[in-house]
Amino acid sequence: MRGSRDPDPTLDAGPDADPESVARTILLNQLTGRARTRSELATKLSSRDVPDEIATRLLDRFEEVGLVDDAAFAREWVEQRQSGKGLAKRALAQELRRKGIDDETAREALDEIDADDEVEAARALVRAKLRTARGLDHDKAVRRLVGMLARKGHSAGVAFRVVKEELDLDQADDDIEFGD
Repeated sequence: MRGSRDPDPTLDAGPDADPESVARTILLNQLTGRARTRSELATKLSSRDVPDEIATRLLDRFEEVGLVDDAAFAREWVEQRQSGKGLAKRALAQELRRKGIDDETAREALDEIDADDEVEAARALVRAKLRTARGLDHDKAVRRLVGMLARKGHSAGVAFRVVKEELDLDQADDDIEFGD
């Protein structure tokens, strides 16, 4: 007896189920929550023992009708992760590669990031962490903030420059507040 939630319909498909219908259901279920790359979907189909020729045919068809679009996925991923997480191009490129996006498609999406936007994202990250770094020794604060930016994919040059500028501004603000 089924519970109140419908389980994955492909689990009840049985041995006589049409493999193409099963594969189509898997794809539609995967695309319900969020966009996915062709590579992610191919991996899912493979893990469910969908024959390669059926998987390829369906994935091609899904691309034709626009349900699978790696370029659109890459652009959206870059925009969300760059603005939301402050990730730099290097980190975003690694994430796209893990998602199965080819290098050319990734490069096109990453080219939409302006260098100034990347620096501003780094500044926003440093400003958000400054409060926790205020009680630390200056060198230790620099190491922590630069390390945080490095983990987000920012180059050492950008990281050190932004951290120095933001620490200088923060110190100047402290001097004004306390009348030093």
